[in-house]
Amino acid sequence: MPIIHVTTVEGEALELQADSGRSVMEVVKANDLPMLAACGGALACATCHVIVDPDWYDRLQPPSEDEEDLLDTAHGLTSTSRLGCQILMREELDGIRVCLTPMD
Repeated sequence: MPIIHVTTVEGEALELQADSGRSVMEVVKANDLPMLAACGGALACATCHVIVDPDWYDRLQPPSEDEEDLLDTAHGLTSTSRLGCQILMREELDGIRVCLTPMD
């Protein structure tokens, strides 16, 4: 079962177990961490914005044009920002590191 290393906005480091095929957003929400995820993963908002550790960013599938458009609306956008709903966990991503972003 893949592990996601999550750093909260407050700096707390957590290890979350993720079933393959579940999104980072789903795993974060299932663990009652603060993430709005207003559209529930329908790729219609940017409220599941996470910052991916640079060492992991290039291992992800490239963002779609729709995801890039939505990321443009995210607060605190970085060069390794992604939408958590678009990162689907698989064994190759075991150990991925992401930081949650403020819900403002």
